[in-house]
Amino acid sequence: MESHPYTKTRGVGPVTTQLTPGAEPAPSAFLHKQLDVTASRDRPAHLSENNPTRREVLLGMAAMLLLDGTPERQATESSFCFTSAVEMAQLIRTKKLSAREALAAHLKQIERVNPQVNAIVTLVAEMAADAAAKADEMQARKETLGPLHGLPVAHKDLLETRGIRTTFGSPLYVDYIPTEDDIVVERMRRAGAITIGKTNTPEFGAGSQTFNKVFGATHNPYDLTKTCGGSSGGAAVALACGLVPVASGSDTGGSLRNPAAFCNVVGFRPSIGRVPNPKAAFAWSTMTTSGCLGRSVADLAFVLSTIAGPDSRAPLSINEPAERFARPLERNFKGVRVAWFKDLGGVPFDPRVRTVVDSHRQTFESLGCIVEQAEPDFAPAEIAFPILRAWNSANTYGARLHEHPDAFKDTLKGEIAEGLRLTGADVARAETAHGQMWRGFQAFLEKYEYFVLPTTQLPPFDINTPYPTEIAGVKFDNYIEWMKSCWYISATGNPAASVPGGFTPDGLPVGVQIVGRNKEDFSVLQMAHAFEHATGFGKKRPAIA
Repeated sequence: MESHPYTKTRGVGPVTTQLTPGAEPAPSAFLHKQLDVTASRDRPAHLSENNPTRREVLLGMAAMLLLDGTPERQATESSFCFTSAVEMAQLIRTKKLSAREALAAHLKQIERVNPQVNAIVTLVAEMAADAAAKADEMQARKETLGPLHGLPVAHKDLLETRGIRTTFGSPLYVDYIPTEDDIVVERMRRAGAITIGKTNTPEFGAGSQTFNKVFGATHNPYDLTKTCGGSSGGAAVALACGLVPVASGSDTGGSLRNPAAFCNVVGFRPSIGRVPNPKAAFAWSTMTTSGCLGRSVADLAFVLSTIAGPDSRAPLSINEPAERFARPLERNFKGVRVAWFKDLGGVPFDPRVRTVVDSHRQTFESLGCIVEQAEPDFAPAEIAFPILRAWNSANTYGARLHEHPDAFKDTLKGEIAEGLRLTGADVARAETAHGQMWRGFQAFLEKYEYFVLPTTQLPPFDINTPYPTEIAGVKFDNYIEWMKSCWYISATGNPAASVPGGFTPDGLPVGVQIVGRNKEDFSVLQMAHAFEHATGFGKKRPAIA
């Protein structure tokens, strides 16, 4: 097994601050008085109401430090950071909260909590302060505001961010600063979101354990000795800890769902083309998609309504407007047929996970659903996914591995090598199986509207372990075998959400995965929303936050 190059000193996170050349460092920040977001109040006297300069914003934030520090204040500050993204956006839009105040609150929460979890690894506070000041200026001038206006956002360190370092979790890109935004970053920025930094990810997003040689490991906020999952691990932790109200991510084998399950937040893998990728090397591939996570289904749908939508440069782009996800999520599920997993054809599950997930059969029944134990044949996914994943890794990283053999972790190096050995016949066999999996799953869902199963096969595991080597006595040969409950679903291409489902006896989060029909993304979010409200587990916060 490969060594685990994580940061062993907890409480001293390796976050770095990126500054505009020649600019003074952004100070720590928080509101100059206790927040009361439900009542009108005067703006801070030291900030110009209609035209604050960047220096005014930064000096004002610095002055606010003198007024914080009491336990009561810290509790109030932290509580505000768990305001829903939907509500926070509304508070800003109705001028009950400024973009500067929202930013200041989250910078303080980052300062307090991030060193313990290492979720945000590049912080651009000064850049964000500039953007927040401009956002308030726009509002003062009564300009048209985007749906996410003034909301701080952190982007996964796999997504390119113009002018902000993007490392992909690799030493090869430790100083890389893109000149263009990824489409998700661009769309969120256009919707008014303010980029506050980048969240940690495994090297090139490979694996569902977030650690790399650049920044170290990201810790699970419910137990700092456990992993947060991955590869959108930093994003899930940032949300769980109230560091940001909005976070982006991506998913190949479970990277939006696995960390959501491990961190008690909501993750959603949209249909391929729902969030298009106009720069994908394999433009016709259905393996990988970008998306987002949220502390609630409503927050996630709110953000999705700004990043979904067609793009003429992406051949699999879905030609439906993003605004459809801004509709109310409520729905009557009486008589809706739900298929309940068995064992996915012999996939091992930790008993603690099965106990939590199986207890929710009655939850779906209480919503009016007709629940039956049934599942499709996932044997074609067992053939297709590993081959197509290795093929993609070889195409993407093969040349760089040849040039820099020591810069890659062993698991990814092995996967690339496996991909380079593939023949045309191998890929044809995988594509044939992939087609069989798709057709079989769609036929299965003609009878059932949803398929429910665990998001993960085990609870969060030790942060020193690169990947589990066995579950329930079943041993694994590689670093993705423990993730089949996620990547079997990836192989179908269908939309799937992970929703908080409860906790193990030792307090570790467990996620319930809800899979819907082909391109019925909104339907999945409706069911996830109903489940979320029926259970309420997503309201629990980690003690450190």
